[in-house]
Amino acid sequence: MDLIEKTREFVASFLEGEPSSHDMSHINRVEALCLEIQKVEGGDPFVLQLSALLHDVGVIKEHEEGGDHAVYSAEIASEFLSKAGMGKELIEAVTGCIRAHRFSAGESPEALEARILQDADRLDALGAVGIFRAVLSMGALRMLKHATGIDKGSSKRTVYIEDPIEGFNEYMQYKPFTIPEKLNTDTAKKLAEERLKIMRLYLEALNFETGID
Repeated sequence: MDLIEKTREFVASFLEGEPSSHDMSHINRVEALCLEIQKVEGGDPFVLQLSALLHDVGVIKEHEEGGDHAVYSAEIASEFLSKAGMGKELIEAVTGCIRAHRFSAGESPEALEARILQDADRLDALGAVGIFRAVLSMGALRMLKHATGIDKGSSKRTVYIEDPIEGFNEYMQYKPFTIPEKLNTDTAKKLAEERLKIMRLYLEALNFETGID
């Protein structure tokens, strides 16, 4: 089994039972988006695949302890790749991508591969799948706080609003609708505009049906 498939199995074992939107299906979509963007923009596909597969491997630890899953993921990735016999240069390239990917961190990475991973991860918050992930994640985080008391920090301004529809509206304004201006590559920007069309239509219909102006 090659390293990519070993990594896929490793990550799947970590994310088994992941209750929110950072599950293995998200990982696979981000990997596919990275490779789609790479075909146009360039970059090392091997670094991109490893970075995409490992970028959220620390999310369970974040659920349990709080903190930043990007930092946890980079640490786990470094240990995993070291044990797999990978060189320092490759490990630094992959962990650099992982540390910079998180939306709320506001990072502006220099490496092309890091810029592509960041774009791919943000694109998966858009479109029909973006709506599904947002609703799933909001519900999971609300239940997490109820069950454990863990508050997800910056997310609380939308996740923990008493009326979840109001919270969803605010979430759309501060995250999905601002993503295009924060993307790094032209390829990702084109994909984003197509995905945002369905989100705008959905939000318009939701607000019409619920009587929100």
